[in-house]
Amino acid sequence: MSRPTEVTRDPRTTDTALAGLPQDLDQGVLRAAFGAFPTGVVAVAARVDNQVVGIAASSFTSVSLDPPLVSFAISTTSRTWPALRRADHLGVTVLADHHDRVARQLAGPADTRFANLDTTTDDNGAVTLPDGVAWFDTTIHHQVEAGDHTIVLLRLHAVAHVEHKRPLVFHRSGFGLHRPT
Repeated sequence: MSRPTEVTRDPRTTDTALAGLPQDLDQGVLRAAFGAFPTGVVAVAARVDNQVVGIAASSFTSVSLDPPLVSFAISTTSRTWPALRRADHLGVTVLADHHDRVARQLAGPADTRFANLDTTTDDNGAVTLPDGVAWFDTTIHHQVEAGDHTIVLLRLHAVAHVEHKRPLVFHRSGFGLHRPT
């Protein structure tokens, strides 16, 4: 006979945060729980129809060394993705810890995302931002529909990085690591 699983309770948690108990998966509760996991922030950008188009994403992750793949997720309601996915190559910049203003700007209105930002466009149309932590020249390898997002797998063609900078961290809906009060 198997023993029931015990739920260990941290006294700092709330009743709605108890692991193993059924609960309503309210989007606000999910967003807060997802936000407990810190992530890096990247800019994904390209020159499309002679204009720089891009987004900020906090869902970026490495996927595979062979073949070299990374991924990010984008909302299926994005009005930027239909244009961005037409690009031959996409540039990905891992933002540095001083790029919080840049990340906010890239998450803002599409027509002002790159206003007054320095960018570099390579021969394939991939756009990157200077002073980041790492840079990737990519092409779209595959797209997977996943609920209200699309997971985009990107194939790497060129990479560069620096050792002495710290990445921008997104945590609990803000930049930097935040301890609960």
